[in-house]
Amino acid sequence: MTINEGRIPMTDFQVVNDEKLGIYDAIVGDREVAGLSYNVAGDDRLVLLATSVFPEYRKQGIATELIRRVLDDVRVQGRTVTIMCPIVRNFIEHNPEYADLVDPEHPGV
Repeated sequence: MTINEGRIPMTDFQVVNDEKLGIYDAIVGDREVAGLSYNVAGDDRLVLLATSVFPEYRKQGIATELIRRVLDDVRVQGRTVTIMCPIVRNFIEHNPEYADLVDPEHPGV
């Protein structure tokens, strides 16, 4: 096995919002490689719960790109977020252009 075997470019995946399960899935081909789970709070807010990446796909920037795409989707929908996931919190701290999406009354952790 070579060191790059199994690696994908960090943007070479589709994001699918499974509203029934409450998860944004990162999909490569027919395989789920990462996910960001959430709950819906009212009509205009998502509670972002946890980000996970399958071990063989970690350290490739997939979580970062998944979070970026989820937040972009939240913005398009005109929603805000409550953050329970420390990875999402860290992302927003390093990408302040997304800070306006954090619900001021329910910011989370």
